[in-house]
Amino acid sequence: MFFAVYRKAGQSEAAFLRKDVYILNEEAKVNPLGCEPVSKLMLKFSIPSIIAMLVGALYNIVDQLFIGQAVGTLGNAATNIAFPLTTSCIALALLFGIGGASCFNLSMGRGERETAAYYIGNSAVMLIICGVFLLAVTELFLTPLLEFFGSPDDVLPYAREYVRITAVGFPFLVLTTGGCHLIRADGSPGMSMACNITGAVINTVLDAVFVLVLDMGMTGAALATIIGQFISGIMIIVYLTRFKTVPLTKNHLILQWKYTKKAASIGMASFINQLAIMVVQIVLNNSLKHYGALSEYGESIPIACAGIVMKVNQIMFSVVIGLGQGTQPIESFNYGAKQYPRVRQAYRLAVTAGALISICCFFVFQIFPRQIISLFGEGSEEYFRFGEKFFRIFLFFTWLNCLQPITTTFFTSIGKPLKGAFLSLTRQILFFIPFLLILPLFMGIDGIIYTGPCADLLAGGVTMIMAALEFKAMKKLEKEQ
Repeated sequence: MFFAVYRKAGQSEAAFLRKDVYILNEEAKVNPLGCEPVSKLMLKFSIPSIIAMLVGALYNIVDQLFIGQAVGTLGNAATNIAFPLTTSCIALALLFGIGGASCFNLSMGRGERETAAYYIGNSAVMLIICGVFLLAVTELFLTPLLEFFGSPDDVLPYAREYVRITAVGFPFLVLTTGGCHLIRADGSPGMSMACNITGAVINTVLDAVFVLVLDMGMTGAALATIIGQFISGIMIIVYLTRFKTVPLTKNHLILQWKYTKKAASIGMASFINQLAIMVVQIVLNNSLKHYGALSEYGESIPIACAGIVMKVNQIMFSVVIGLGQGTQPIESFNYGAKQYPRVRQAYRLAVTAGALISICCFFVFQIFPRQIISLFGEGSEEYFRFGEKFFRIFLFFTWLNCLQPITTTFFTSIGKPLKGAFLSLTRQILFFIPFLLILPLFMGIDGIIYTGPCADLLAGGVTMIMAALEFKAMKKLEKEQ
């Protein structure tokens, strides 16, 4: 249903605004996002989103599980060295995936159906362009990039072998990750989940065949990854040709600056957050390499252990991020329709569920670190000792980490990307990197381990303050309405 609002001659501004609100409410009544119970919508959108995020996290973890068993510590270290490139793919995917999806839902909430279609079409094209660009850069500058990421000499051949192949899948990885947000915005979270699950299942099965049965090592794991990504990418393309809410035509695929700029500006917070994570990964790898060489552990053990810990923690983060992404269509549509109580309810449900999950993960990380590390292959006693210590201390305040990704997505969903972008920078750039550079000067490699809880505590405090201020401003808008 399309609504247009015109102010009649002599009509007062107050009357005109009341008419605007009425029309927005009428649009909300016919769209499930505006009328169904928020808790029901949260289950509908968050569960598939969580599963999709978990499956995405398993892409890297499955590779590392098989590589750890077949290759050992050097193979584990190599996947950690390569991880910043995966983060780059996710950053580009979220730039136009979350950006395009948020703009689409905000436009639909305002009744602007034709404009909404351009955001989907333009975002899909930009996802493909970004993936091809990253592929070209990686293949041209592979060795310098891996050295910049902190690769020790004995790890470099394994990392080079792995990334040379996985880079071929970057266009499909970017399209799948970003396209799933566009599909979810269309009201098809189940299909979004199916695209991710299909690729992950294929990756897991082929990993077992290529790595364990055929003994293809790093090459086998890389081939399994790109085949799964290719299949998922094709599924995304097929769905976009049959978009439900609004029909997509060739005109919607022609890039227009006003749409790509708006989508990018809305998705910038999530993009910056991933870039910040990538910067932290690079600085962390180089710091572990430097201070590890000065310790009893050596260069490779800290890098391998940190990679395992970060990827296991990514499982928890996938659930939390999935909760946040599940709220995105609900928050965007209802904020556009000026139904502010529903926006607040969606956010609070996500934070409550995220906190419960994070607390459970905290106890698992504190009680079973050695058992988790042993899943990724054998190692020396120093290897397990460092891994246990890293798990328990580095993730001590992980139960606070649910706040930042959910709140960042919240700001993006309501069309306030600058606040989301600032919040994205707090933990990674404003707090983590300064601690990472300062603490090891006094504590050696232990200073790197204590960087995590220090940054998490400060970032959690900032997040709570920003969320409280935004809710206060939203209540003021509600009263004015």
